[in-house]
Amino acid sequence: MNALLQDLAPYVGRLCGPIALEQGPDAAQEALIAVFRGLRGLKEPAALYGWVRSIAVREAVRLARRAARGEPADLTDLPAAGDPQLAADIGDVLRRLSPEHRAVLVLRDVEGLDERAAAEQLGVRVGTVKSRLSRARESFRKAWSA
Repeated sequence: MNALLQDLAPYVGRLCGPIALEQGPDAAQEALIAVFRGLRGLKEPAALYGWVRSIAVREAVRLARRAARGEPADLTDLPAAGDPQLAADIGDVLRRLSPEHRAVLVLRDVEGLDERAAAEQLGVRVGTVKSRLSRARESFRKAWSA
């Protein structure tokens, strides 16, 4: 069990980090605890990574929402074009997006899931994934190019 969790830890960390940002390590830890507790109930071993991905994304979004409660994304206060901090730190751009937008970007553009699979992972409709993805990409482009 320990070896399995050690193998899964980097994968879970890569999912939680861009979604939960500063809470990424906490989200990864919570996800691994949930995996440990629920592993016996996994009926299809071949579905392990999909199941783990679902748990990791859910925990990352949950912790990011809790941290951002009351702090809406503000895309109007961007550093000036040419500011080295903006060019050097993609985390700064991601911080400006909502947890839901970060989650859909990670699932689609990092994990390579299609809209249907991302919708299942997030527990929303396919149309919601498409609209969130469009808004997230546009917000990311604006923040990155400013």
